[in-house]
Amino acid sequence: MKDYLQQSVWRFWDQSVSGKGRSPLESFAADDTLCQLVGQGLSPATIRTWVHDQSVVLGIQDHRLPHVQEGMALLKDRGFKPIVRNSGGLAVVLDPGVLNISMVLSEKEEKIDINTGYDIMVSLIKRLFPKVADKIEAYEIVGSYCPGSYDLSINGKKFAGISQRRLRQGIAVQIYLCIEGSGVERAKLVRDFYDISLQGAETKFKYPDIKPEVMASLNELVDETLTVQQTTIDLQSLLVTLSDEVKMGTLQEDEMELYTFYLKRVLDRNQSMLSKR
Repeated sequence: MKDYLQQSVWRFWDQSVSGKGRSPLESFAADDTLCQLVGQGLSPATIRTWVHDQSVVLGIQDHRLPHVQEGMALLKDRGFKPIVRNSGGLAVVLDPGVLNISMVLSEKEEKIDINTGYDIMVSLIKRLFPKVADKIEAYEIVGSYCPGSYDLSINGKKFAGISQRRLRQGIAVQIYLCIEGSGVERAKLVRDFYDISLQGAETKFKYPDIKPEVMASLNELVDETLTVQQTTIDLQSLLVTLSDEVKMGTLQEDEMELYTFYLKRVLDRNQSMLSKR
């Protein structure tokens, strides 16, 4: 497989601190913006790091739960803000101990199939954590929240999940990394959300039967103290070794108009989804 991590230029946009007080919906708009910019060759390949305060991002299927309003009320009571993304996937917990990484690549010159997109992110994470790279496995962890065939785990305990977004010849491969905190406590929150949102009802869609003990943070799985802040620094250092140049910074003035367009679209869709129930 071509080493897509080797780029002549990597763009690095760090929102691991600045994003905390902002809505995750802004991050989805940012990734859509980057997809178009990178996909159309208006920006080099980009890595964006982002962290948000206590939120639970729900997928479309979650929104169809028979008692989802009660489930969202539970999340709010526990201090988490529920939002709905207009895409696949299921409920995911975000908090200051979870580092999200979006890697945005272009398909303008050549196609990147879905599995290859996932494999590129797995390779990045293994390079980011070289001491445990040989222990990291990618397969579905049954009993986890938002399960998928590219769940990342160590010794059968999931610490990360990967998704993809494709738009305008750009691909955003996104991963949530549970770095700090308790994986079990996050899983209990999502388990309780599903319990109250289902209340034993039979549904056509099979929602995950969450077993909190199969989830953990990296801090709970390795023999060193890891932090979101240090991991972000390590990622930037890694990009230096993978390119001739790392361009730092946020969106430029001429890119903000596009971001404003995607942000309005994301906010409108979220509001539309919430108002349907």
